[in-house]
Amino acid sequence: MTDDTRLVPVRRALLSVSDKTGLIDLASALDERGVELLSTGGSAKAIRDAGLPVRDVADVTGFPEMMDGRVKTLHPMVHGGLLALRDNDEHVAAMDEHGIGGIDLLVVNLYPFEAALARGAGYEEMIENIDIGGPAMIRAAAKNHGFVTTVVDVEDYDALLMELNANGGATSFAFRQRLAQIAYARTGAYDAAVSGWMAGAIGEQTPRRRAIAGQVRQSLRYGENPHQKAAFYVDGSNRPGVATATQHQGKELSYNNINDTDAAFELVAEFDPADSPAVAIIKHANPCGVARGATMLEAYKAAFDCDRTSAFGGIVALNGTLDGDTAREMAGIFTEVVIAPEATDEAKEVFAAKKNLRLLTTGGLPDVRAGGQTLRQVAGGFLVQDKDVGYIGLDDLKVVTKVAPTDAQLRDLLFAWKVAKHVKSNAIVYVKDGATVGVGAGQMSRVDSALIAAKKAERMAEALGLPAPLTIGSAVASDAFFPFPDGLMEAAAAGATCVIQPGGSMRDDEVIAAADEAGLAMVFTGMRHFRH
Repeated sequence: MTDDTRLVPVRRALLSVSDKTGLIDLASALDERGVELLSTGGSAKAIRDAGLPVRDVADVTGFPEMMDGRVKTLHPMVHGGLLALRDNDEHVAAMDEHGIGGIDLLVVNLYPFEAALARGAGYEEMIENIDIGGPAMIRAAAKNHGFVTTVVDVEDYDALLMELNANGGATSFAFRQRLAQIAYARTGAYDAAVSGWMAGAIGEQTPRRRAIAGQVRQSLRYGENPHQKAAFYVDGSNRPGVATATQHQGKELSYNNINDTDAAFELVAEFDPADSPAVAIIKHANPCGVARGATMLEAYKAAFDCDRTSAFGGIVALNGTLDGDTAREMAGIFTEVVIAPEATDEAKEVFAAKKNLRLLTTGGLPDVRAGGQTLRQVAGGFLVQDKDVGYIGLDDLKVVTKVAPTDAQLRDLLFAWKVAKHVKSNAIVYVKDGATVGVGAGQMSRVDSALIAAKKAERMAEALGLPAPLTIGSAVASDAFFPFPDGLMEAAAAGATCVIQPGGSMRDDEVIAAADEAGLAMVFTGMRHFRH
């Protein structure tokens, strides 16, 4: 074949699919083109029941399906037909000698292992959902893409038929190449799911080899910056969030939108909607306002008042249903994305006039205490760690100062602690009456974080016409211990009256003494929340 298109007619096809979506339409279209159809088990029955001619693979191999279907396509009559090089005289002679017919098209989708995993199937059921023959055929056909077309996704059926129509019943080399790449990615993702599940099933926390896979959800206009290419992949875990959300309006999400929206929703999920409505406003992956309220509107207003400047163009996440009143309040400023479990029809109508605002609903909140892992790429490899699902309750707190916090202070301290978990280190968070009033994020010095948060509170007090910053009488959280008393003293100077921090510094005694001298109440958690 010297033509660059290297057209190969499709005369014989093997169809063996677990997902029968679109199977009959595809089989009908192929039959109309005079393509001989081979098939297995349930696929053959479905095609036959539709009144279409189909030949069982068992008739081709001379062996019946056996061992509960575990053995049916692992045979030279199948793999020879997939792997034979049509322009190799020895291969052609072997086909003639053994009566092996060429297979020009393979359509296979695999046993639903990922679906079984998602519904929490037991060990034995998971084992039975590991496909063997399917991946073997896919890999064989894809290797021989010079002559064989391999289709593994239902969404490629239409593209296949369009290709056949465009080329008189043949496929081009470029088309077969593209589908071969998709095929190998599919078997790779499948094996990644199996190996990942098995590592968990046997308690292997650091397997010698780790496979990671995803399926593209969206090709993005660019990454963090316009000169960077990017795409959004999903892992099939179905965790409620930006990956599973329904977008009701607005243009496509950008790379930064997706990153920030995930950060916002994971943060607001820390607050149980059964306790009270909560709102988190995120800018550049850091919270600029988080609050609870008697209503969602009250929570939003309190969160917004923490840092109105940074909230402009931010991401807003709710732990409950977005209602019309709250939507109207949000519509007063430019907001990139709003994400919530649900939204009323009234809220959707309010946002309909905001064409650039994206509204996402997820149907639920993620379980912030559920296990899982996070990955981060470094040069030459990647880091894997457990998700930070650390939880601190009242019973976990240790009072270390002469003054103990009041019940109201304890509520604010635990609120601040939950927020600090989602603030880039070094993190300092001031909270008063269930709302952040100052957030210091991502500074190299904890002292600077305390100063920045306090300064922001001063500016907001001036903007709101308040007589004094809301940090006066506030609770303050530090994501890691105070190595020296200086950071603590900056918080005290800002008006904080109680402190929550991990403890564990070599100078804890000095820090505690400084807190006592300042009349602060301080509790240790014994747990830190670095977020780099």
